[in-house]
This record gives sequence, structure tokens and C-alpha cells, in this order.
Amino acid sequence: MNVRRSAAVLAAVAVIGAATPAAADPSPSPSQAFPSALYGGTDPKYDGVWRQSLALLAQDTVGVKPAGKSVEWLARQSCEDGSFAAYRPDPTAACDAKTMLDTNATAAAVQALTALGGHDDVTGKAVGWLKSVQNKDGGWGYSPGGASDTNSTSVVVGALAAAGEKPDQVVKDGKSPYDALLKLALPCGGDDDGAFAFQPDKKGGLVANADATAAGVLGSLGKGMVVEPGKKSEATCEKAATPQQAAANGAGYLTAALTEDGGHLMSALAGAEPQPDYGNTADAVVALAAQGATAQAEKSVRWLEKNSAEWAAQSGPAAYAQLIFAAHATGTNPRDFGGADLVKQLSATGPAPQTAEKTKAADEEKEDSGSDFFGVWWYVGVCLVAGIGIGFLFTGRKKKQQP
Repeated sequence: MNVRRSAAVLAAVAVIGAATPAAADPSPSPSQAFPSALYGGTDPKYDGVWRQSLALLAQDTVGVKPAGKSVEWLARQSCEDGSFAAYRPDPTAACDAKTMLDTNATAAAVQALTALGGHDDVTGKAVGWLKSVQNKDGGWGYSPGGASDTNSTSVVVGALAAAGEKPDQVVKDGKSPYDALLKLALPCGGDDDGAFAFQPDKKGGLVANADATAAGVLGSLGKGMVVEPGKKSEATCEKAATPQQAAANGAGYLTAALTEDGGHLMSALAGAEPQPDYGNTADAVVALAAQGATAQAEKSVRWLEKNSAEWAAQSGPAAYAQLIFAAHATGTNPRDFGGADLVKQLSATGPAPQTAEKTKAADEEKEDSGSDFFGVWWYVGVCLVAGIGIGFLFTGRKKKQQP
């Protein structure tokens, strides 16, 4: 779960093990007219649905109601069969054999639209499509029919759970997603014991991958992108006979990796100097919090507070969303994240949320009142009306929590 959708597409084609956050593209030229409902100003070809889904889900998580047109844009990205591509410039055109369908985008859209509510027809079809492309080992690849990988399987598990499905009962040839994840978990006893691999290598071996491990912990716990802190637990590596033990083992690996590198993870691109990996660190915080390894999660979120501002500004809405998820998972205030208001920064990358629009309209009406005295009584009147209708005002949207 990262802001590296272009790299994920390459992974689906070249079957690479991991990818790092892509640098922000230059601002679009006037000839590049991207949808006004879309969050972010860079080319959405590889990550439009993904970053929109994360942005909307993050806003919902902090009690912000997104702009209606942004939600509708996401819903209209779905194909007739319920699947989503990474981005469709013309959602009125029917999907065909050339449309590059994307399990990750589909699963992210399900998590966002389920949380927001009102799109059961879209999410129902999407879940049905995800089930239809499940692999025989119980998992999913980035593209339908591709070899199962930890990241894709885990984000689909999150979508199934968000939609009210029981992931262990979503099976293909008797195999569930948890069976697939257990096969991608490294055994105890080695240098990387407890980690998850992205996929087996060409020889069938498993190579530890921190990004995949963060995803694998959440998937094994049956969790999506938004989590509450789990019950505090000590991570000791034992034979992973259950997905819960695999999650505990993975949390132990992440804790060791974060401790070794000073509270954050490092990227490791071939031929490049290792650098702090902010996105994967944020994902690791969420995974550790969900597992109950809260001490390390809190240490790492403090590091993110001090060091992630530049990365988030360059990477855009999905990065802000990841930081909001990490803040939420650790009880950190996303509106005062190292002195930054992540909610405001995220909202600034797209259409103004409905809550902000309403506040602005109220302020403008107050300014147009003509006098301070009248303004006071206007305010009192509004409060009286609000008091009369309070029962109706607070029976609206219920924020859905992850199971």
C-alpha cells in the first residue's frame, strides 16, 4: 500500500519484488487537462483510482466529508463487471480487452466507497469481480491471472473485510487468501525470520521484503488500511500455523528492521544509495499498531512527524493519506502532525470537502449581514434552529470502522 502505482504496474509486467515511492511528476501543462474532481496534479495514468481512494478514505477517517463530485468520479471509474483500472480517462467508454484491470485499484476503491456509503451497487460488483479472479492458491496478483503476491492479496483482504465478507470463506479450489499469505511468509530461524516475501523468486525462494511484510501483517489480521490499535503483544517468532501467528512474526521482523535503521525503513533500489522510505515506514506503523506492537509504532510515527513533510509534499494525496492512517492508528493528531495539518494539506490537493464548503458559505453569509449586532442575532437564530433539528442533523452518515 504505497504511492508507487507506476512501479506497481511495472511489477505486474516484470514481476519485480518491491518498489519505492515515485517522485512527483512536474505540474501538468495547460494541455494536460486532468479531471477537476481528481486529487493530485500529476498524471493519473498509473495511480488515479488508487490515490483518489486513499484520499477519500483518509478524509472519511478524520470526519471530513469529501466533495460529492470526487466520490462520484471514483464510483464512475468502475467497469461494467465491477472491476477498476488504474485510471480511465473516459469513464463513459466501455471497458474492453485492452483495459488494464487492476486488483489493487479495485480493492482500494471498495474500501473507500464502502466507508463513504451510498455505492453498494458499485462495491457489490467490485467484490464479485475480485472473487472471480481469485487464484487457485487463494491469493491475487496485481493483474487478474497474475501470480499471487503479498501486497495484492492483502489489499483485497482489506476490501473483502470492509465489504462485510469473511476472507477465510472466500476460497478457490479450497484455498483462502490466508493460505496464500502463509505460503509467502518466511519461516523462523533465519536472518529474516517472520518476514513476508512479495512473491517467490525464479527458484521458488522467499526473499524478505519490508513493504510486503507491512501489507502481509494487515492482510493476515484481516484488516484494511484504517485500523485501531490492537491489544499489546510481544512479538516472538514461532511456526506460522495460523495467519495470526504469521502477523505476529511479521511484526517482529518490522520492529527489528525499524530499530536497526533508527525508527524508519530504508529503500534499497539497485544501483542507488539507500534512503529513508517514508511510505513503507508509514505502512509499517499501521501494521504494528494493528498487531499490538504499539511501542515501536509510536516511536516510528514520531520519526515521521519530524521527517516526512518534504516527501509528502512531493508525493501528493496518497502520501498525506498514508500519514493520516499512521496517525490514526497510533492516536496521533493528524491536524498537528509535527506542526503540520495533514488534513488541510490533503484537502488542498483536490476539491474542497463538503464540510469546508459549508463553513465557507456560513462565513460569507455572516460577513454579508451588514452589522455586528445583526450578526450576533443571526448566529443565535442558527443555534436555535440547530437545537430544534439536532436529532436530524446527527442521524446522517455513520463512519464505518474496520473489523
